[in-house]
Amino acid sequence: MPRIILLAAIAFALFILFKRAQAAPPHKRRGEYIKLGLGIAVVAVIILALAGKMHWIGVALTALLVAFRQLAPTLLRFFPMLASKFGRSSPSAGQHSTVASAILSMQLDHDSGALSGEVLKGQYQGWHLADMERQQLEQLLAYCQQEDADSVQLLDSYLQQRFPGETEFGAQQASANTSSGMSRKEALAVLGLDDAAEKDDIIAAHRTLMQKLHPDRGGNDYLAAKINQAKDLLVG
Repeated sequence: MPRIILLAAIAFALFILFKRAQAAPPHKRRGEYIKLGLGIAVVAVIILALAGKMHWIGVALTALLVAFRQLAPTLLRFFPMLASKFGRSSPSAGQHSTVASAILSMQLDHDSGALSGEVLKGQYQGWHLADMERQQLEQLLAYCQQEDADSVQLLDSYLQQRFPGETEFGAQQASANTSSGMSRKEALAVLGLDDAAEKDDIIAAHRTLMQKLHPDRGGNDYLAAKINQAKDLLVG
C-alpha cells in the first residue's frame, strides 16, 4: 500500500508539471518540458536504485545531469565575460527603446523600427506578443481597454504595425498622457540610452526615433509623445 500511495503521488506531481508546461508561454514551454523530462528521469533512477537494478554510478551521473541543467542558465550569463577574456566577443544586440505600461512592456528596435512586446499582467502574463494569434491579441486588447488606457495605446501601436491598414481592432488613437510622471530611468529607457548619456546623445537618439515613428513606418502619436516627453525631461 505505501508503494501505491508513493507512485500515485509521483504520478500526480508529474501531471501537475505537464499541465504547467502546457500553460506556459510558448517561448518558455521548451524549458518546462525539459524540466518535466528530467523529473521523470530522476524518478525512474530513484525507483531503479531502490530496487537494486541500477549501479550507484548511474545515480551519480543522473544527479550531475540535473545539477548541470540547473546551473546552465548561470553559466550562460557568464559566457560573454569569459569569451571576452579569451579574446572572443559575442555579437552585441541592436539598440532599442523600452516603453512600459501597467500591462505591457514594448520595445522598439532602433535599426529596423520593429516593435516587440511582452505581457506583464493578466491572462497572458509572460507571453510575447509575437507568439500570440490574432484572437488572443484581440482578447488582450479588450482586457487593456478595461484596465489601462496607456496599455491600449501601446498595444494599438503593435497591432497597426503587425496588421498594417486594418482598423477594426477597436483601439482609438489618442495622445499620450504626458502629464503622468516619468522618472529619469524611464526616460533613458524610452530613448535607449544609459546613465552616461549626454545632451548630444539625447538629441541624436530623439531625432532617430522620431524618424522611425513616422506614420508610414508604423508609428503613432502615443509613442511619439512618450519620446518627446523623455527628451524634454532629460534635456530640461
